[in-house]
Amino acid sequence: MNLHDLVSQLIIDTKGAAGALFAAPTADSSLRAYLPELVLCLTILMLLAVRLPRWGWKVDTFWIALVGAGAALYFAAPWQHLVGTLSSEAAAEPSAVTRMEIFTGMLVYDTFSVYVRSLLLTFAVLLVIFTKLTGIPDREDGPDIYALFFGATIGMCLMASANHLLTVFLAVEMASVPSYVLAGILKGRRQASEASLKYSVYGAGAAGVMLYGISLIAGLLNTAHLPTIAAQLAERYSHMSHGEVMVLALAGLMISVGLAFKLSAVPFHFWCPDVFEGATAEVNAFLSIASKAAALALLVRVAIGISSIPPAGFEPGQRTAMKAAAARSGEKTAAVFNIAQEPAEPRASAQESSDSTQDAEAALQPVRSFVAKLIAFFAVITCTFGNLAAYGQNNLKRLLAYSTIAHAGYMMMPISAAVAMTGIDKNGAESAIAALAIYMAVYLFMNLAAFAVVALYRNAMRSEDVTDYAGLIRRSPLTVICFAATLFGLIGLPPLSGFVGKFAIFASLVDGYQKVESAGLPGFYLLLLLIVGGLNTAISLYYYLRVVKIMTIDDEPRDRPPLAFSDVSLGGAFLWVITLPTALLIFSWDWLSEVSLAAARHLLS
Repeated sequence: MNLHDLVSQLIIDTKGAAGALFAAPTADSSLRAYLPELVLCLTILMLLAVRLPRWGWKVDTFWIALVGAGAALYFAAPWQHLVGTLSSEAAAEPSAVTRMEIFTGMLVYDTFSVYVRSLLLTFAVLLVIFTKLTGIPDREDGPDIYALFFGATIGMCLMASANHLLTVFLAVEMASVPSYVLAGILKGRRQASEASLKYSVYGAGAAGVMLYGISLIAGLLNTAHLPTIAAQLAERYSHMSHGEVMVLALAGLMISVGLAFKLSAVPFHFWCPDVFEGATAEVNAFLSIASKAAALALLVRVAIGISSIPPAGFEPGQRTAMKAAAARSGEKTAAVFNIAQEPAEPRASAQESSDSTQDAEAALQPVRSFVAKLIAFFAVITCTFGNLAAYGQNNLKRLLAYSTIAHAGYMMMPISAAVAMTGIDKNGAESAIAALAIYMAVYLFMNLAAFAVVALYRNAMRSEDVTDYAGLIRRSPLTVICFAATLFGLIGLPPLSGFVGKFAIFASLVDGYQKVESAGLPGFYLLLLLIVGGLNTAISLYYYLRVVKIMTIDDEPRDRPPLAFSDVSLGGAFLWVITLPTALLIFSWDWLSEVSLAAARHLLS
């Protein structure tokens, strides 16, 4: 390929067609697929530029942040790409998303990236409203804090779309560095500064270990592109020497360090409780929800990316070219958008391609076994430690920090099942990822409601200690009811949405165990995950119900000053709105199940 062809391919990749404008790229271009992130970038520029003129100090940057987050969510358009896409007719529509590698393969655009990105942007909208109601940040610090929030969100969107190990590293760092600053955003507070310092030190160490692992695997396989890594492993793994296999395993363990740090998975969780205690509840909500969702999506990308051959998708500009060719020939254009309708090829060639893919999947079985068991190991110790360590916590933010650690363990479980089923039943593997997607959605509202209560009562009582919540049912009964429903949901009790999420995860483990065992492969670790998940759910009853008991049964402290918070307020209304999904999702969870299945549809098939 000469320089002219290379530049032409780069232009088509970016704009979708050689004749398209950068300001008006085609629907199947890298720029159009990356539009929500570009909107966030523009929002950051506006937030920083508005303070340059003198009159800019009078502008409430909350409105800029809210409009920017809402516009990014609009351009992500989950209602267009996920709702009703399970039918074969919907897949033939021009707006249907299958799988497209953008920016020369550094990122991948599919329904899973649309789903995770939409969750992140939905949370960004809710978080901006949340911060306005709680008063953190104030007008002076608003532009800086919102810019940091959105900068980290861009990195998290990249984590959900990463298709190259260098993108993995850059995305993790782009999400982490603003988070270090956010953790210490409270000026003059020693505990916040200590939290920020601990977070950055741990993050730097984890990043260095992960980068060294990336260099090892790239040096061994001569590529850092995830689909190419899978192809190289399928071709070379059976011929590798013992030393090469050891280097490969070491590289996988080092990369897992960086992922475990973002997930606050044990034993790389040490930063989490101290950072949550020192940072504000608003920042904790961001770290607990957005950071975890992005880290789980990245774990899915890396785990499945190196252990399976990706399905056939389309290249940027391909649909535009097919549409133009069909228009010139006078054919109907609707059919050319059906990505399943590939150019005709001889039957023997198609059979050879299928056999080759099956052989590659079989060759990747040792890699899948290692990855699935490694994730299962992290899930077991993370879930168990998080629940046990939460027992002795009196600071509510530390308690929710260990709760976050425990839930990270729960959410890693279906990823292990998905990797184990990848070479056996791709539809089953995608269903396991769909179970994770369900849990991510319900977890967003549950944890946001929990930290909203902490922030609202912090402003009212100037305390975040559990014992100071005694008897609050007599002062603000509606808020206590919301908080109790949220805690019951985090346990996973029916009929709340947490039950739906845990049921989906445990069902994926049962399905994975049955299919792996029926294929003649060891699947006991999936059964162990199911048992550990059930036992930990029972263990978590104590510390969640203890908080409810203190709020509803214990007597109020006699020296408590008047509570400066009312259920009938904007803060109370916001809390009720974000609690409603936890209480009512059980009545329409089929819709969420369909959307989650659509999100996972093109990961493997």
